[in-house]
Amino acid sequence: MSEKLASIVILFAHPTVHRSRVNRVLFERVKAVPGVATRDLYELYPDFNIDVEAEQNALREADLVVFQHPIYWYSVPAILKEWMDVVLTRGFAYGSGGDALRGKDALLAVSTGGSAQAYTSAGQHRHPFEDLIRPLQQTAVFCGMRCLPPLVLHGGRGPVSKERLNEHAQRYTQLLIDYQQRGS
Repeated sequence: MSEKLASIVILFAHPTVHRSRVNRVLFERVKAVPGVATRDLYELYPDFNIDVEAEQNALREADLVVFQHPIYWYSVPAILKEWMDVVLTRGFAYGSGGDALRGKDALLAVSTGGSAQAYTSAGQHRHPFEDLIRPLQQTAVFCGMRCLPPLVLHGGRGPVSKERLNEHAQRYTQLLIDYQQRGS
């Protein structure tokens, strides 16, 4: 009897994916991983009218929920914020009876426009990157999820070499494969 592979759902949010130099490539790569479910939120919901039941069902099935997006103004793209507001509801994700996500893992697979140096106390953003993503991690923790270390590609608005992008895409893909093979 073979072991059950862990179920992974990737919530992808990029408002201008056609212009993306990083996230589009990463998303295309991980879409090819067998058994990984992907949900391109801007493609599914261009009018922001999110199918809450479909999204909650996708979350129920997942062992790992991946939030893949560029960092926008120290946060998530608008569709993902709307998704959080309408999908992560009391009674589903938190509060009385809200244990649908309890014990699941969460991964931020994100990119920044600025360099890693920009996310230091001496850099342009004046804070370490880890400090700036705490609200996103706390959202997952509040829903009973375990946060995996984030997968970050800095400098996405600058010239990212094909080699660096390929290495990062391979790291992302391998992380998902390894997670699946661990089983749930």
